[in-house]
Parts: sequence; structure tokens; C-alpha cells
Amino acid sequence: MANLVSSTIANAPSTTPTPRGGSERRDSAGADAAGPHAPAAPHAVDEEPDGAERLRAQYAEISQLAGGLAHEIKNPLSTVSLNLDLLAEDFQNPETPRDRRVLQRVERLRHEIHRLSGILENFLRFARIQELKLEVIDLNAVLEELHDFYEPHAATKSIVLRTRLAPELPPVRLDPELFKQALLNLWLNAEHAMPSGGELILTTRREGSAVVLDVIDTGVGMTEEVRARIFDAFFSTRPGGSGLGLPTTRKIVEAHQGTIRVQSEPGKGSQFTIRLPIAAPTAPRPAERS
Repeated sequence: MANLVSSTIANAPSTTPTPRGGSERRDSAGADAAGPHAPAAPHAVDEEPDGAERLRAQYAEISQLAGGLAHEIKNPLSTVSLNLDLLAEDFQNPETPRDRRVLQRVERLRHEIHRLSGILENFLRFARIQELKLEVIDLNAVLEELHDFYEPHAATKSIVLRTRLAPELPPVRLDPELFKQALLNLWLNAEHAMPSGGELILTTRREGSAVVLDVIDTGVGMTEEVRARIFDAFFSTRPGGSGLGLPTTRKIVEAHQGTIRVQSEPGKGSQFTIRLPIAAPTAPRPAERS
């Protein structure tokens, strides 16, 4: 197993994995990966709340317009798809070379329409991430539930799931179903990086005022050029990939006031690190007077 995995499992409560050969890892932005106690960079949001609010409003408006446009495209695509299905039925039993050529062309068109519809569905999910249904919840419980759901599928791909979850992890505020979607995108990305099987490792820990989740795979890893673009919408290195899975994951994490970073090297696997703020304690209710 790559040192990326063994180092992380051995030191999950307090450290991040070190690469083989002592070489420096670099994160998705191309900067040196920060240690667990590195000071956080200042954010413009803290300094200019009014400006941040305007940006959020503009972003919401653009997302709404983009979603509406996707719907307008999806409707005629559905009509075309229905008519192609009817046309395919007419040529279901081709009797001449011409009929066979027509049926082949119809099938190619149906395939492309199906592909475009899938891209639109992914884009609509990407554009709709606005309002969260937040709950104060144990992140470990969310991971265990999704682990039980995904493990049978992983076994068919010769992927072994391993967990190292910190006990008594502080709760976080999550939209559980939306966050599961973000995690599943990461796990499927790891699956594609391990075509011959491997290990998918999940670790949790507390670091200061944050809960940290590492998603580690023993896959093929990424070059610096690929790593710098993996969160760009519609960028994909996989034939037929929509290029929206990881951007959607980042959008969901950031909607939870969290951050996501990636460390990777070709041939040594990848590690995605998600940091989420610990949920503020709920103020006790005043005692009712009799």
C-alpha cells in the first residue's frame, strides 16, 4: 500500500499523510499543503460582509437563470427523445440495408440525447444548491450510513472500504442528504481512479474549531495540471464524464461553510480533506414558571 495510506491511518487523529520518498506534497492550488495548525488565511467575507452578501445574491440569481435555461433545453430534448423512440420502433425489424443504416443512426442519436440529458440533470443539481436543511448531527453517523450503502457496490469493483473515525467527535451542522451526495461524488471519483481495485479510507478527527474528514484512495493519482482543474465545472479526464461531480461536491461543502482541499501525486493515490465548523452549542431554554 502506498505510504499515503499507511501514514494517514497511523496518524489520523493529529497529522496528514506524508508522501513516499520525503518529497513535498502540494495542494490543488499549487501551494504547499498547510499543516493542521497553520493559521487560516484571511477572507474578504469577514472584512466586507456587505460585499459578500451582494456576491451571494448575484450568484443565486445567476444560478436561477442557468437552471431556467437548462429546463428550457431539457423540454425539447425530451420531445426529440420521445420521437426517436417511436422512430426506432418503426425500424425495429430492418429488412433492407437502408433500414439497418437508419436504425443505426437513430440509435446513435438516442445515445447522444441520453448523454445530453444526463449532463443537464447534473447541471440542474449543481445550480440548485441554495437552501440547506441543516441539522446538528454526528458526521460519523452520516459516514457509517453511507458506508453501509456503498460497500456492496465497492466490493464488486474490488475496492475495500476502511474507516478510522474519531470517537466523541463534536457535532456539525449538515444537510445530511445533500452532504451524502457530496461524499458519494468523492467516492465515485476514487472508484474511477482505481480501475483494478484498491482501498478507500475514511478518517475523521477534530482540529481546533473544525471537524476534519479525509477521503483517501490508493488509485492512480493526479498530475499537478489535472489537480489544478478538478474543481472546474465540465472538466473531466474520464470519457463520458460530466465534469460536474467534484465541482458539485465543492459547492456543497462551501455551502456548509466548509473547505475542501486535495493532495495527490501520480501513482501514489489522492487525499481529499474536508473541514467543517463545529456546531455552536444550543443555548438552554429558560425554565418555565409554574
